[in-house]
Amino acid sequence: MTRNRILPIFVPHRGCPHQCVFCDQRTISGCHRPVTAADVTRMLTEALPLSGQGIEVAFYGGSFTAIPAEQQQELLDAVEPFLQTGAVASVRVSTRPDAITPEALECLRRGGVCTVELGCQSMDDVVLNASGRGHGREVVAPAVALLRQYGFSVILQMMTGLPEQTDKSALETAHALAALQPDGVRLYPTVVVRGTVLAERYADGSYRPQTLEEATALGAELLELFLHHAIPMLRIGLQPSEELAQSVVAGPYHPALGELVKSRVYRNRAQVLLETVPPGSDVVLAVAPNRISLMTGQKRCNVHWLRQRYGLHSLRIVPEPMEDWEIRLQSSESLDKINR
Repeated sequence: MTRNRILPIFVPHRGCPHQCVFCDQRTISGCHRPVTAADVTRMLTEALPLSGQGIEVAFYGGSFTAIPAEQQQELLDAVEPFLQTGAVASVRVSTRPDAITPEALECLRRGGVCTVELGCQSMDDVVLNASGRGHGREVVAPAVALLRQYGFSVILQMMTGLPEQTDKSALETAHALAALQPDGVRLYPTVVVRGTVLAERYADGSYRPQTLEEATALGAELLELFLHHAIPMLRIGLQPSEELAQSVVAGPYHPALGELVKSRVYRNRAQVLLETVPPGSDVVLAVAPNRISLMTGQKRCNVHWLRQRYGLHSLRIVPEPMEDWEIRLQSSESLDKINR
């Protein structure tokens, strides 16, 4: 899958036939009016001198293939001149799995779209119904199959902390999505945004959001699952912004949630290595040089937690040439003494 710099263009709620209980795309995206073809031309003209050649335009925040066909065409036509010059390499859109038809995909293909992101959110019908999605899990696999038939790259989006959702349900969703072998996934823990139905349910006590710790722990399990299937997790958590931060009522909103989840994966993997290390040991763990901060954790939280959990005298993290996500128990003074 081609990885170019992405220029997001938000079309909030455009084409959405239902109002999901958690959703306020205008706040999430920071876009409060419909985007026109003229807006697209202006944004590309302004962005391209800064971004160089070969960017990817991404229409996010709505259900692109459910927008009236003539409006889809207008937006795609605005990108066409930039595709012709090579300034734009490709286009991607986000949409709903129940809005995938041969006619829609023909339009996307003619418009230079190479990647389609499907907001699946859950593969649990109880959760989908409680979230107001307006479709069931049965539409997801056929949508992915049709996208593959037309030659598109496929990104699947899922959420955690939805109404009626359990950790077990979220893990089952991840297994189901992994079985579809997407080119990547995005993970969005649910946050309660002011003005949504979910905010009303939170206020009356009928909905309890995930805590940051719960979202981090579950996110680490899900990331491990997708790593096992060699499926890239392209994003964890909403794109932070000042407007969104001010509108979040509750839930696991954190500007660096992705880093917290990845760091928790490293902590979990380190635990496996440290289970056999005697208390009082001086331990050295090696990771790839670009992963030192993830293994160490924010404010050295992983180091402090592991030292306390296993009663270590000291714990050092050092760089070594190795694969991302790999951890090596390089040495332990107490173990060396025992093995002599």
